[in-house]
Amino acid sequence: MKCLYCGEMIILAIGWTNLLSREDEVLLCDQCTKQLVPIEGEVCARCSRPFEGLAEEFQKGELCYDCVRWEEHAEWNGVLERNISLYIYNDFLKEVISRYKFRGDYEISKFFGNELKRVIKNLEYDFLVPIPLSETRLYERGFNQAEALIVEAGLNHANVLNRNHSKKQSKKTRKERIGSDNVFIFSNIEQVLGKKVVLVDDVYTTGSTIMHAARVLKDHGAYSISSITFAR
Repeated sequence: MKCLYCGEMIILAIGWTNLLSREDEVLLCDQCTKQLVPIEGEVCARCSRPFEGLAEEFQKGELCYDCVRWEEHAEWNGVLERNISLYIYNDFLKEVISRYKFRGDYEISKFFGNELKRVIKNLEYDFLVPIPLSETRLYERGFNQAEALIVEAGLNHANVLNRNHSKKQSKKTRKERIGSDNVFIFSNIEQVLGKKVVLVDDVYTTGSTIMHAARVLKDHGAYSISSITFAR
């Protein structure tokens, strides 16, 4: 089999141990896998930001200063329980995700889906909700990258959010992100009242996208909202 990213043949050492223990198909070659940096060690308890190399003034207890500032606002306090991110958003992963999202390489979602399946089995939840794209973005890309992760993981999802086309949250200042109108609209396809919801997206950058989506779900009665993102 060929690596989903670089196209090199994947050579596996065949033995009873790996035949019996492997749960998922190997989709990336060793060289590409080595360039992925898992998020490990001490991290922000809320957003998974690694504390290694982070100056002390940007930490407050078990939270990073970004999360502290979100929690200081009454509108956002307690909205999101926790974001779990899997890998550091390094140059290699930026290129992988760029090819996936903007150049339409849907096959990469198979690897992301395997990773989502690995993590989600340790969580209790009622609904997986992908972060939606606006109609314009969906037309440009051809598929919703967050929804594709769930589909390739073989999991069910609930499309309970719609999105207006607007300036990307990552392009706004912190003040604009915290104070901006919500870009998400609740659609009554599934009921979330009293349910545990896990939002799914590819990248956690500023946290604004996840927070705004969580705010809408909370306002419509969700019991708790967490999120899983592939990169941080």
